[in-house]
Amino acid sequence: MEAYLDNAATTRVSDGVREIMERTMAVDFGNPSSKHRKGMEAERYLRDAAEQAAKSLRAEPKEIVFTSGGTEANNLALIGTALAMRRRGKHLIAAQFEHASVNSPLLFLEEMGFDIDFVPVDGQGHVCLSRLCSLVRPDTVLVSLMYVNNEIGAVQDIAALSAAVKKKNPGVLFHSDAVQAYGKYRIHPKKEGIDLLSVSGHKIHGPKGSGFLYIREGVRIRPILWGGGQQRGLRSGTENVPAIAGLGCAVREIYEEHESKISRMYGLKEHLIGRLAALPGVTVNAVSEPITGCAPHIVSASFEGVRSEVLLHALEERGVYVSSGSACSSNHPGISGSLRAIGLREDLLDSTLRFSFSVYTRENEIDYAALQLGELLPVLRRYTKR
Repeated sequence: MEAYLDNAATTRVSDGVREIMERTMAVDFGNPSSKHRKGMEAERYLRDAAEQAAKSLRAEPKEIVFTSGGTEANNLALIGTALAMRRRGKHLIAAQFEHASVNSPLLFLEEMGFDIDFVPVDGQGHVCLSRLCSLVRPDTVLVSLMYVNNEIGAVQDIAALSAAVKKKNPGVLFHSDAVQAYGKYRIHPKKEGIDLLSVSGHKIHGPKGSGFLYIREGVRIRPILWGGGQQRGLRSGTENVPAIAGLGCAVREIYEEHESKISRMYGLKEHLIGRLAALPGVTVNAVSEPITGCAPHIVSASFEGVRSEVLLHALEERGVYVSSGSACSSNHPGISGSLRAIGLREDLLDSTLRFSFSVYTRENEIDYAALQLGELLPVLRRYTKR
């Protein structure tokens, strides 16, 4: 048996996504910039996907810019906005445990002369509102806060945080990396005070290499890719029609019967937490009461006396697939910044795994994973003591 519990890293594409991608690669394969029928057929897929994405956010299609994924969307939001606003100010704020695709562009901007502040989070991974407000200055141009943390599942009250920031400085733009939130929550940027929002397709059963950036109408942003002027000049390059068509299909599917899907996922989460709590020397991190106060699809757990990488590969040998943190950060080995940010005990920092679900996850996968953990932990701990 296999138990794939690494859906925060990536999800399998749905059958509907695969079918529409095959059609756009083999039949409707035209260049959407071409003026003939094949080009117009391809352009229709882009238009339909933009309408689906906009509908999901209660936005307008012209506010959607397709990207190669969440990383590009974050880069465009941060660098593009900072460059467009630098005459007004050069100060940006982000949370202490943002994804690398937010942290790295911020460090790049810092090298360019921008001033960056990072706001701390508490033991549950929530941004301190008063501390955030204290960092806002007259020259602050952008605040970027992750909607759902990708390692521990902490959820920010984005509407309250944005309102507080804009009350202190109405000129501040608010960006949220919603890669782990989109598809799990119904997000309404205008209602929540979000000016820019990043989304990735492969977290919601769409294809890898797909995503979009919501840019509220009226927000000034400079492109970071230059060329043929596609997508109103904001993202040049021939559009990846198969990926965008697949993304549009994934958006439509993920929000069908959405409430029942999320309710079921919370049930899986509670079930896993219960199974983990029954194992000695296991700590589940950043769990809110009620459980609906945290993301439905992520569980972070620490295992005393066992290195996370050792446990990960031991589980892998038995067909259980989990993560020792963000899949993207595996290219930059080191202790998770998210775990340090929430004040996790030093001895548990390198003993933590992330389990994550999708709409396709089954309860027997969780039971199988828990069974394997129960067998492996005593053996691995004895080995470590030697």
